[in-house]
Amino acid sequence: MTQTADEQRADEQTARFLRQIKTIAVVGLSNNPGRISYEVAAYLQSQGYEIVPVNPNARMVLGRSAQPSLRDVQGKIDLVDVFRKSDAVAEIIDDAIAVGAGGIWLQLGIGDEEAEKRARDAGMFVISNRCLMMEHRRLLAHGGP
Repeated sequence: MTQTADEQRADEQTARFLRQIKTIAVVGLSNNPGRISYEVAAYLQSQGYEIVPVNPNARMVLGRSAQPSLRDVQGKIDLVDVFRKSDAVAEIIDDAIAVGAGGIWLQLGIGDEEAEKRARDAGMFVISNRCLMMEHRRLLAHGGP
């Protein structure tokens, strides 16, 4: 399947962003290895990213202390990866903006156009309705752009 110029440009921007980041806060990261959030975060950790679990109901995930919210995370957050329902996105994006996160990634089936626009207006890199693990594999792990 041939990409349009816009799709190719978007892939190149995404790949460049993913190469530059180091710390990913995963909102809604479950400590259950059977959950997709755990699988995605474990994959990202295996690729060298520092994972910060954000889940008020967990203490430890993937050997890291879980934080109850983004506002409780110490240090710089390069990307916020969201595994919550779309109705929670606006508050998460507001928190991401408040802590100065570099980007927001809304997993498959997750989106909030108004909140995403606020994030873009705040200078954040924004992706919605895509799986970060699948995109990372497609763009970086298999010699993409």
